[in-house]
Amino acid sequence: MAGVPPRDRLEQVGLVALVGIVAAMQLSIAAAQVLLAIASLCWLASHLMRGERLEVPQFFWPLLVYAALTLVSAGFSLDPRVSFTDCKQLVLLMLVPIVYDFARGARANSVLSVILTIGAASALVGIIQYGVLNFDNLGRRPQGTLSHWMTYSGTLMLVICAAVARLLYSRSGRLWAAFIMPALVVSLLLTLTRGAWVGVAVGVGVLFLSKDFRLIALIPIVVVAVLAFAPTSLTDRMYSTIDKNDDTNRDRVAMLQAGVAIVKDHPLTGVGPDQIERIYPNYRVPGAVKETNPHLHNVPMQIAAERGLPALAAWIWFVVTAIAGLIRLLKRPRHVGPAAAGLGAMFAMLAAGMSEYNFGDSEFLMLLLVLITLPFAAQRDGGLPS
Repeated sequence: MAGVPPRDRLEQVGLVALVGIVAAMQLSIAAAQVLLAIASLCWLASHLMRGERLEVPQFFWPLLVYAALTLVSAGFSLDPRVSFTDCKQLVLLMLVPIVYDFARGARANSVLSVILTIGAASALVGIIQYGVLNFDNLGRRPQGTLSHWMTYSGTLMLVICAAVARLLYSRSGRLWAAFIMPALVVSLLLTLTRGAWVGVAVGVGVLFLSKDFRLIALIPIVVVAVLAFAPTSLTDRMYSTIDKNDDTNRDRVAMLQAGVAIVKDHPLTGVGPDQIERIYPNYRVPGAVKETNPHLHNVPMQIAAERGLPALAAWIWFVVTAIAGLIRLLKRPRHVGPAAAGLGAMFAMLAAGMSEYNFGDSEFLMLLLVLITLPFAAQRDGGLPS
């Protein structure tokens, strides 16, 4: 770095830290958070030295409102100390300005390649866990190097959407995306996570529709092929998705009913972050299976019950703004691959989020924020060479 101005050196260090974050978030949340702290310091110092005005994608502003309303909810929480501690996850929103600055231009596609490559490695770990270590039942499923199979399946879901987007829209990197796709799909199937399966179907379906509506015919073909050749444990799990007598399905409905009651009693600020498990037994309906639950397994309901209806409105504002912006970018001729990846990821998150509180999962949220910010960063010029 001899002869490089200090602010450019900061940007170089920040870029390396960002690549490290992207690699680590699918492997170790602790390492990713340490690197996020480094990238944040580099970003802040670089901005102060340049004296530039803050530039971010439009969807960042509703996220800031959502963060502010979350802090208000924590202040009115049933246990403010616990709720404010839980609010540390809001720091992850710093990924948006960091990615927007450090991954601009052609770097965005390079960062996306890192995501796909690490996702492929993670998928192989899951396959080995299933085939060699007997992670092959509902109580012990493949989880890669992450702490839980729900987190693992959620990240695989996002990576699959990104790989399909590259196959459909990018001019380079298609061969690698096609090569890793079987491992990604097989590993996701082996997690037995129905919400992530639905999320992939919706996310990929949106990408197919945006590219050529005739491609949508591939989805039922793939489903039939899986049902024909997959092991019984997997096909039974698929059929259970529409089984009204399935305990998990019944409990999901019971949680929604409890959530409605909680929102009626606490409409403005909710019960506070990380307070659902404490309050749930008081609102548990007769048809519920579990005595308590840490969350309500539904993103909009969880936000409304935990943080209040204003926070839910801010989250919906974020979703609408992000999707609208990604659709606009998809119509531009430049860097459409990252835009398609972000769009597929958003719809996958929404679909899977109807049965799982994925927006509250740190690893998942970090990957989602990176994927939806990269398309906006790709449209920017300037900075150091990639």
